[in-house]
Amino acid sequence: MPSQLIIADPGHFHAALLQKQMYPGLSPRVSVYAPLGPDVLDYLKRISLFNSRSDNPTHWQLDVHLSEDAMAQMLRDRPGNIVVFAGRNRGKIDGILASLAAGLNVLADKPWIISSSDMPKLEEALALADRKGLAAYDIMTERYEVTSELQRVFVNDADIFGKLESGSASDPGVHARSVHHVMKLVAGVPLRRPVWFFDIAQYGEGLADVGTHVVDLVQWTAFPEQPIDHRRDIQVIEGRRWPLIISKEQFAAVTGEGRDAKLDYYCNNAVHYTLRGIHVKLEILWNWEAAAGAGDVYEAVFRGAKSNVEIRQTEVENHVPELYIVPAGGEGVLTAVRKKVAALQSQWPGLAVVDAGKAMRIVVPETFRVGHEAHFAQVTNRFFDYLESPGSMPGRERANMLAKYWVSTRGVELS
Repeated sequence: MPSQLIIADPGHFHAALLQKQMYPGLSPRVSVYAPLGPDVLDYLKRISLFNSRSDNPTHWQLDVHLSEDAMAQMLRDRPGNIVVFAGRNRGKIDGILASLAAGLNVLADKPWIISSSDMPKLEEALALADRKGLAAYDIMTERYEVTSELQRVFVNDADIFGKLESGSASDPGVHARSVHHVMKLVAGVPLRRPVWFFDIAQYGEGLADVGTHVVDLVQWTAFPEQPIDHRRDIQVIEGRRWPLIISKEQFAAVTGEGRDAKLDYYCNNAVHYTLRGIHVKLEILWNWEAAAGAGDVYEAVFRGAKSNVEIRQTEVENHVPELYIVPAGGEGVLTAVRKKVAALQSQWPGLAVVDAGKAMRIVVPETFRVGHEAHFAQVTNRFFDYLESPGSMPGRERANMLAKYWVSTRGVELS
């Protein structure tokens, strides 16, 4: 019998992006449970556009249940075996726990929690999934960005990178920066943000929300295949916050709702922490709108004894993420990089390296630059692997979820 999706109160466009394509072994019939309002209407519009597009249309069949107590009705009906959560972040963990208790698998958008006081609930949810043999997975799309995958590979090649530098508060071993934009296009449609998106008590500040991707990438890159113990391995030292000022006119443009005054939207954060003694500094930023030809930004520097491995995304790179290897001065790094690139041809055919003066740039063929929206299908397919065999999910994933959410929530609280 094929698996079947249940969409719980789809308040974020990520719920629709999971359905941008069809999946083998997944029923086209999808049950949607939500209160009547603009959130569910936006979701239905996006699914309709996917179904009616001329190029490779989807064929989802939606059973829509509108109710003020949609979660309770869903738990009574249980019309499928996978619940998708992508919406309001405060209280999301309660829905996840209730679904797992009802024997349902969970695929949930980040973040699962936005307060460290909910860490016990997160631990309970992961333990409950283990006991019941259920798949419970959060949607870490950025692991599938090709430059992040390659950064991980080169950081963990001792001949190229050497040992990860511990660094200091002023010169960290890892520094990463993420920039998102309030006004944007998604699947070719101007994004309408719900008013509650701007309520940090509901949605969380930047580090607690989109910042979870960056925290995840740091530990996934620096310590691959290893569990992180958040109680022992992490010390959150400092956090900062500051607002994005949104005018009345901008607020109306993105929400469709009026407002009497400008909004100080506290969505920007910086955090400094140590991960197994490595100093890490992250900046999570929101701007109003990207410059023409640009989009969301992710840049990261990992400092090694032999070289730095850097993702840059500036005007020089035409606002596209590019990977650079910057030797620290020793010999043999260029030879090691060329050897590694040759060895990676079976996974990334056409990968190349060019000498860019003080750095080497890794040339990534366009075929591997699939874009952010396509990463949702890649995550979903990985989830289906775990669904078929829940015991195959590595134990480190659960430990590292706890580590990730400890940094993201404590960093906000310190700010």
